[in-house]
Amino acid sequence: MPEIVTLLAAASDQQGPGRTVPIVLVVCLVGAAFLAWFLLRGYRDNDHND
Repeated sequence: MPEIVTLLAAASDQQGPGRTVPIVLVVCLVGAAFLAWFLLRGYRDNDHND
């Protein structure tokens, strides 16, 4: 049990989200762009939709 307390105390010294937040934001932006492209490509007005 004391080992767990030591590990938790050591982990609490590292504050802040680190690189997680920027990675999540980039993935969200890329995903939103891909979703917009995927949804909007169906609205193209061409004659191939017969």
